[in-house]
Amino acid sequence: MRVQKIGIVSRFDSQEALDMARKIMETFEDKVDIVLSPGTAEHLNIDDRCMPVENMRDGGVELVISVGGDGTVLRNISRMQDPLPILGINMGTLGFLVDVQPDDAISSIEKILNGFTYTERSRLGVYLNGRALPPATNEMVLITARPAKILTFRISVDDSMIEELRADGVVFATPTGSTAYAMSAGGPIVDPRVDASLIVPLAPFKLSARPWLVPASSKIAVEMTIPEKEAAIVIDGQHSYSIKASDRIILTRAKYPARFVSSSINGFYEKVQSKLT
Repeated sequence: MRVQKIGIVSRFDSQEALDMARKIMETFEDKVDIVLSPGTAEHLNIDDRCMPVENMRDGGVELVISVGGDGTVLRNISRMQDPLPILGINMGTLGFLVDVQPDDAISSIEKILNGFTYTERSRLGVYLNGRALPPATNEMVLITARPAKILTFRISVDDSMIEELRADGVVFATPTGSTAYAMSAGGPIVDPRVDASLIVPLAPFKLSARPWLVPASSKIAVEMTIPEKEAAIVIDGQHSYSIKASDRIILTRAKYPARFVSSSINGFYEKVQSKLT
């Protein structure tokens, strides 16, 4: 069934990305109903198509086209409680979440408008002292708030303690995020079809400390154990929160997954080879 309504979001600090967003809109505005995120609409000087990303599902949007890099994708997924399928147009650099290159954007969108499929990828639900924070599509990072200071923290999985570490921090990642911060910290590359969560220490002060792969349905608890240390948690590089020793972080599978439009690009293993060599 042909797509009836799409949303477009774009990086604001890239004229190339904004030009691409305008080109997509002008190419397809006679074929499909198009709305723009507020920032994109403002930078393109278009007032009559504005719709906040968080309202797009209720507004009848069927898919979101993200023009930028991985950060643009992550930022807009985090704004949707129940994320719409998203198609990334790569105006960044590496881009594991943006499959379509600029030269192929128009032809790819034309095909997708005639009907599309999408894959679902689990996210991490993040709770700080029982308060729900934005879910993580890639990762949640616990990190020292003061450079060159080591944190001491305890990690439990399903109420069983697995590690008590002194380290610069720790990355809790989804398989989608295994090729991001977790990989640079020495974690494994994980096929997105694997139903798991990663726990990767950052510069641990213990030779036996190694990454863990645990079931995605697990309840992971994190507690700092030295009161005077200052720390922060950062979700997908987009949201940051200060924490103290009395705080308790719980992570588990989020209620709603991220959804990515299937494109004609090669599979996951081919993508890893092409982007990391």
